[in-house]
Amino acid sequence: MQKLYECRDRLQAQMLLDALAAHHIHTVILGDYLSGAAGELSAIQFPVLWVVEDGDYLLARQLIDRYLGEPPSDRLPWRCGCCGEMVEATFDICWNCSTPRD
Repeated sequence: MQKLYECRDRLQAQMLLDALAAHHIHTVILGDYLSGAAGELSAIQFPVLWVVEDGDYLLARQLIDRYLGEPPSDRLPWRCGCCGEMVEATFDICWNCSTPRD
């Protein structure tokens, strides 16, 4: 198990976990409830995403970098290969069936 990414909050951690799960990469979130006790701790802790299988680390790192990067402005809407739904260019996952963009 390797530390992959320190998230800004629980919402970002869950979105990244879900995005990686769509690529069959098993991750876990540790420390996600420590930020709620920030007033009682000397240092604020943020949720940390860990990749379970060491062999998945490099791909997971690349996917997170791509996911967190700004989408190119010249992208066009795309049609989902699974359900045929048209999806706006800013989305990398089909809103209808949760299939990742090809």
